[in-house]
Amino acid sequence: MTKALIIGGGIAGAVTAMALQKAGIDAEIFEAYPTGADDVGAFLVLFANGLEALRVIDAHGPVAAHSFPAQRVEFLDGSGARLGERPIAGAAQGTDLGPRTLRRATLYQVLHAEAARRQIPVRHGKRLVGAETVRTAGAARVVATFADGSRAEGDLLIGADGLHSVTRTLIDPAAPRPRYTGQNTVCGYVRDTEVPLPPDTYTMIRGKRAFFGCTRAPDGAVWWFANVPGTELDRTGPSATAPGAWRERVAELFADDATPAAALVRASGDRVIASSAYDLATIPTWHTDTMVVLGDAAHAAAPNAAQGASMAIEDGIVLARCLRDRPDPHSAFAAYEELRRERVEKVVAASAGMAKLTATGATRPAPTGATRPAPSDSAGPGDWLTGYRIEW
Repeated sequence: MTKALIIGGGIAGAVTAMALQKAGIDAEIFEAYPTGADDVGAFLVLFANGLEALRVIDAHGPVAAHSFPAQRVEFLDGSGARLGERPIAGAAQGTDLGPRTLRRATLYQVLHAEAARRQIPVRHGKRLVGAETVRTAGAARVVATFADGSRAEGDLLIGADGLHSVTRTLIDPAAPRPRYTGQNTVCGYVRDTEVPLPPDTYTMIRGKRAFFGCTRAPDGAVWWFANVPGTELDRTGPSATAPGAWRERVAELFADDATPAAALVRASGDRVIASSAYDLATIPTWHTDTMVVLGDAAHAAAPNAAQGASMAIEDGIVLARCLRDRPDPHSAFAAYEELRRERVEKVVAASAGMAKLTATGATRPAPTGATRPAPSDSAGPGDWLTGYRIEW
């Protein structure tokens, strides 16, 4: 049986391991951090395409059980004027699986619990530093080396190691680096607030100086995010973890607007976290004959389209299907790239366009999917983005 070494124990790594198991391929996950779920403050939305992809590997149920839905989005400007409302893509399709909001850490924990239930091994504290392909008698094996001096050997290596991927640079040392978009994303939570918000709705506010979005969870708490202009954060420094400073800065950006944004931010206490927004539009080389990248390691969209997790989930399942159906990893990797590259690069471009609109204060972006369709495994319902379905 083929054995895969998966580098990175995040969302992409866990999903890929479960999909490979379904395809009859052994997988072992190697995670750099000692525990995981370190990004405890941020939250995300999974749309119908991501959730339907999870359905392929029977992992959708636990995710749906730990998340909550929203059916529509309303738009306000900085004066508080209501610009309109529309169904969220996926919700209008009548599916029971989209869209759902949950903390990133919760998604990580749910997927890892499911992987553990399926007896998929995860090795923590394993930071990849090198990999080489060893060829004997016409067969190729890949040997991974980790910072602690340990090694692991398999038939192929899958880089699910995120935006700052080591695997990507091992495949192509000249690969482009992620681009900082000029915006920081700040997330926060308000437990007790009298601010009236419509149920099952994301309220999006185009302020004079920044963009704000929020929704009310079933327990009454308000979950909010803001896209704010700023310099790139030091990922290891205090600027990314100083909730009080971020609370005041974001509140000040909305202080002159006649909207609830500033009041919600000020009521958040220390439940605030910030991160830099990046994208990675294209890399020329996705794979060798023994190594391949997926998710943010291969392509990364700015957070505006809220599709990063869903794209990684789709990637892992399509890659597993290609490995199931093709005789050698190289041909499977080539088929996977052919199926995925145009779609994911289109998502990156769409999200970059939305980021520009939110940064400049232009009118609200058109619904994603207004452009021509991208190739998909199945012509599912709805638009090109959330209507994507994978035939297993």
